[in-house]
This record gives sequence, structure tokens and C-alpha cells, in this order.
Amino acid sequence: MDIALLILGFILMLVGILGSFLPVLPGPPISWVGLLLLYLTKAVPDNWWVLAITFIIAITITILDYVIPAMGTKKFGGSKAGMWGTIIGLIIGLFLPIPGGFIIGAFLGAFVGELSNNIDQKRALKAAFGSFLGFLTGTFMKFLVTLLYAIFYVFIAIKYAGDLFSFS
Repeated sequence: MDIALLILGFILMLVGILGSFLPVLPGPPISWVGLLLLYLTKAVPDNWWVLAITFIIAITITILDYVIPAMGTKKFGGSKAGMWGTIIGLIIGLFLPIPGGFIIGAFLGAFVGELSNNIDQKRALKAAFGSFLGFLTGTFMKFLVTLLYAIFYVFIAIKYAGDLFSFS
């Protein structure tokens, strides 16, 4: 059972990292569930403080991920159309066969979204930049947290590898 929890937890770590880029997946909470599964093994001793602190961080980052892009968009005069354009552009950009396609797609999506609001190109570009900057900030925070959780996961798994892989 410990091996199954270990493998499933590791898969959730990878999905959490992927979720830091995809708006449909809540990356930090998924990574936290991966940590929880590791701590539910018989080999790793319970540490509810670690789980509580990492849970609070995951939820806080998830909430901030919704607040920061809105603040960036608002500060630069953007609209909801720009925010939606960012998300749609990101998804389309993931399928572009160029490096950084999701970044280019997110920015162009924000720009097109703002233009659809019937504002001039200069204001649309400024608002798209704000929306894009907010998106990048949120994505970076989520990626950093999920990556740190994955590193912590691997560290703990290695520390207790002898107990995790003993078949007695």
C-alpha cells in the first residue's frame, strides 16, 4: 500500500506542477494532496504541522492566483475580456510548436480580448500588459510552490526510502 501511495503522490506532484501553468488545474492543492499521501504511508511519521502549514500556503497561493491577475488588469485599465483573453490565449499557446508558446499566447489573448472591448490599440496594449503581468506573477508563484513541494516530497521519500521499500 505504501508503494501505491508513493507513486500516486508523485504523480500528483507532477500534475500539480503542470497545474501551475494550466488554469483548469489547481496546482498547489493538487501538489499538497501528493504530500498528504506521502505522509499517509506507514513509513513516514505523521507531521501535522508540516501538513497544516503547506495546506495554508497552497490555499493562500490559490486564492492569490485569482486576486493578482485581477489587480494587474485593473491597475493597467484592463477588463474581464482581457483576463478571459489571457486564459484562452494560454490554452491555445500550449499547442503552438514554438518555445514559450503559452506565454506568447497569453499575451496575444489578453491583447485581442481588450481589443474586443472596443478600446484603442494603445489602451488595449497597456491593459493586455497588465493582465499578462498579473497572469505571469500568479503562474510564477504557483510554479515555485509546486516545485518546492515536489523537492520536499522527493527529500522525504529518499529519507524514508528504506522503510518505504522494505517488504516486511
